[in-house]
Amino acid sequence: QVQLVESGGGLVQPGGSLRLSCVASGIRFSWYRMGWYRQAPGKRRELVTTITSGGTTNYAESVKGRFTISRDNAKNTVFVQMNSLRPEDTAVYYCNAVWAQNNYWGQGTQVTVSP
Repeated sequence: QVQLVESGGGLVQPGGSLRLSCVASGIRFSWYRMGWYRQAPGKRRELVTTITSGGTTNYAESVKGRFTISRDNAKNTVFVQMNSLRPEDTAVYYCNAVWAQNNYWGQGTQVTVSP
């Protein structure tokens, strides 16, 4: 059974930082492209950042220079370090794993950026 379990969300003030983690089980983690997506209330789910099995990263323009994705294949874990957070970063953040025809999602973790 495949599971992606996110953690690290919470309430933070503008300008603050959070580090989200996603632990995967039931998949050959090192084979998968891992990513983070987010969905704000009333909006569509959008890409935040991805990292391939080879370590190539991709970022949405809105988070470039503020967010950093990384992975630890030994621990089946993907991280996103989020700095200089803004109110518009408020959303549920979802972990995603993709390889070939396989596409899995976590349950999400809430990030709220507010004074």
